Amino acid sequence: MNRFLTLLLAGLVLAGCASEPSTDQTEPAAEAESDRVNIPFREDGSLTISRDGEVLRTFAIEIAEDDSSRNRGLMQRDGLPDDSGMLFLFDSETEQGFWMANTRIALDLIFIRSNGEIQSISKYIQPMRTETIPSNGPAQYVFEVEAGVSDSIGLIEGDVVAWERHGSEADQ
Repeated sequence: MNRFLTLLLAGLVLAGCASEPSTDQTEPAAEAESDRVNIPFREDGSLTISRDGEVLRTFAIEIAEDDSSRNRGLMQRDGLPDDSGMLFLFDSETEQGFWMANTRIALDLIFIRSNGEIQSISKYIQPMRTETIPSNGPAQYVFEVEAGVSDSIGLIEGDVVAWERHGSEADQ
């Protein structure tokens, strides 16, 4: 019996030593985190949302107006500054569809008609989602903000959006 207990204890000691992680196993995870890209916010202008002439909120905006910036969108971002978002500009008013591949933050998508009226709002879209989120009607602009912002200001379809780009003096 003593021999059995001695072998059992020896086996447990060896198993405990073998389960300790080596430093080689933990380093790749730290390297992967340090290699992670986080694109900073670039303030290109401002956007105001109003209802019946009363301003609900004003946002700093980054503008995506070419195919490359529209395709990248808010990918590789860990968050947005308070009261900010990305405005996507399109050449004409048409049905729009967006997806969240490689987007690490949950978003609200606000689809806007050419006259500035909000067409539809898709709320709390989860990160990394691959399904297309439709505008459910024609839209020329899409405004992305962090999830929950639409609810926090009580945004509804029919609210009005106006935006402006910073002039060259404001960029200096």
